[in-house]
Amino acid sequence: MNLFCHGMGLICLFAGRIVSAATPVDRVKLGLDQSMDPALRPALAEVADEVGLPRVLLIGDSISIGYTLKVREQLQGRANVHRPGENGGPTVFGLERLDGWLGNGPWAVIHFNFGLHDLKYLDERGGYATPDKGRVVATPEVYASNLSLLVQRLRRTGARLIFATTTPVPAGSNARIEGSEARYNEAALKVMRENGVAIDDLHAYALAHQAEIQLPHNVHFTPAGSDRMAALVVSSIETALKP
Repeated sequence: MNLFCHGMGLICLFAGRIVSAATPVDRVKLGLDQSMDPALRPALAEVADEVGLPRVLLIGDSISIGYTLKVREQLQGRANVHRPGENGGPTVFGLERLDGWLGNGPWAVIHFNFGLHDLKYLDERGGYATPDKGRVVATPEVYASNLSLLVQRLRRTGARLIFATTTPVPAGSNARIEGSEARYNEAALKVMRENGVAIDDLHAYALAHQAEIQLPHNVHFTPAGSDRMAALVVSSIETALKP
């Protein structure tokens, strides 16, 4: 029997099935219990479906939480837009939580992203750390391997899949190295191309307009910047929803 682990020792693949080596996942050790902007919390609320409309699932970290409400608003009357009621975190967390996030479906489109929490550095207690005093949550190689497992599970839903590239890491960002997202995006794109997953290149747009839409020394966006991200996400979902 084959047993090997990914990420920070939390997820193992045993005989081809994802199992947890620590249940529940230690959110603190993954740095997911950092305070969240209260303005983002409404996006995490459950929403009721409008009968007859296709169901869309957004999976991602606080960047996706920031654009969820605007995406939902722009697709109102055309799609039911859902998201997990928590930060999607790193890929190792996604592997643990994915079945719960997917629920019973059905999903017409799943728009997903992981990356900013994989490339961050943490200390032994799960606190944000500088690279010289912490360790990265997942190397690009582990990140790619975890993404492959996530895509395998997502494909079983029958939904049309869209992967959003990881947005820029500016200089001075907490617990992250400027520009490190490039290696992670390169690894992710290889996985997505091999699996025929559509790409929503949020990174390219954000990088080209970084001074206008991104907060200084911070991976997050201004409200107007999140709205621009939402417009890109809506466009990619509209394309996927076409017959």
